[in-house]
Amino acid sequence: MSPAASAPRRYVSAMATSVPGAQPGLRERKKQRTRELIAETARRLFVERGFDGVTVAEIARAAEVAEKTVFNYFPTKEDLVYWRLEAFEAQLLAAIRERPAGTSALDAFGGFLAAQRGWLAEKDPEASGRMVAVARMITESPALMAREQQVFEQFTHSLAALLAEETGAPAGDVTSWVAANALMGVHRALVVSMRRGVLAGVARARLARDVAEQADRALGALAQGLGAYAVKPADGG
Repeated sequence: MSPAASAPRRYVSAMATSVPGAQPGLRERKKQRTRELIAETARRLFVERGFDGVTVAEIARAAEVAEKTVFNYFPTKEDLVYWRLEAFEAQLLAAIRERPAGTSALDAFGGFLAAQRGWLAEKDPEASGRMVAVARMITESPALMAREQQVFEQFTHSLAALLAEETGAPAGDVTSWVAANALMGVHRALVVSMRRGVLAGVARARLARDVAEQADRALGALAQGLGAYAVKPADGG
């Protein structure tokens, strides 16, 4: 049996992740602080008045930057909400590409999900209130829901391309696309489930257990069809 079906998972939604790396220089740190200031200002205003009730010009004034500066950091208004997901795609593809020899794409994907740290792992007692507000903001905005779907479709496309390359799939073969959709479908379903639980007032500890158990069941079901798909050869080829 594939480890994806047998090993317990501790899945945490990747709604907010960070990428470890070298220490940035002063210029980059200043740019990062500006970006975070703009994003936090936008989040506060969106929570207070709804995503559709706030303009980019208002965000710029509140953050004391030019409207052009906002767009320099965030090409679209929706990116002010989903900007932290930029790291998710790079991390996901790296986890698949750099998986050990003998490891299937499914097991690497399951391990990637298990390693995520987000709201469910936060110790800040105010995190629950913030997450409720953000979840409500997203679900009440058709624009944000549409943008979220686009983001996940982009991730699925990138994953499918990587799987096709690794397996040497011929042009027009749909297997890699089907596999990528199945894998990303697990993540998307868990995000929706977690958001539903947040809005229903489910305690964080219970919600973490529920999401982990659902991840186990979903990955176990996929293992029946994808457990032997895209197993990395021992020579790395």
